[in-house]
Amino acid sequence: MRILIVNPNTTASMTEKAAAAATAVAGHGTEIIAATSKSGPASIEGYYEGAIAVPGLLMEIREGEAAGADAAIIACFDDTGLEAARALAGIPVVGICESAVMTAALVAQRFTVVTTLERSRVLIENLVRRCGMGDRAKVRAADIPVLELEDKASGALHKLKRQIERALDEDGAEAIVLGCAGMADLAKSLQREYDVPVIDGVSAAVKQAEALVAQGLRTSKHGSYAAPLPKAYTGPMNAFATTSA
Repeated sequence: MRILIVNPNTTASMTEKAAAAATAVAGHGTEIIAATSKSGPASIEGYYEGAIAVPGLLMEIREGEAAGADAAIIACFDDTGLEAARALAGIPVVGICESAVMTAALVAQRFTVVTTLERSRVLIENLVRRCGMGDRAKVRAADIPVLELEDKASGALHKLKRQIERALDEDGAEAIVLGCAGMADLAKSLQREYDVPVIDGVSAAVKQAEALVAQGLRTSKHGSYAAPLPKAYTGPMNAFATTSA
């Protein structure tokens, strides 16, 4: 099977990091295809940048599906554009927050998501509640701009570890979810260091995408995720006009 991983920001090094994490856990016969959005912000930190990133993300998913992808993963922990992508695509589309939270619930009764900036914390709390895990999970922000995760001299790892330690000591966390695709390469080393499950959303999403494809399951097109109705779109959005339901 072919699984498309789309980074909805425009930073190629983050795409490469996500692709490496995905390849490391992909099953025999699974091909990982990674794509970086061609338009949008360099990183996604909050609602505004998430909204700006959606058109570029949808274009990559549409092109990837046309090229033969069997499933798609949105490699941003905000699950940027997830609902729109599910309505657009005929293949399953998986978000890394939703996947990570569902995976954490299988291995721990209580867990903490450690994300980047405070402005993302409430957004992710809302996503966690939508997954039905609001009573089992807390969300912490480590005060790390996303692009600092690419700089080993930034002190980002120290800040991340400080919040993990607080989560274990103060939250009673039994597992840690890394709340950014840019942290994907840290999961294994942090799991060894703290001796608790540490879930990377990219890896979790790959296994869930594989399971959906193996079972022949696709996103339901009855109701919420029905294909967009054909209608005119004006201006730059004309590229997203649909010709058939």
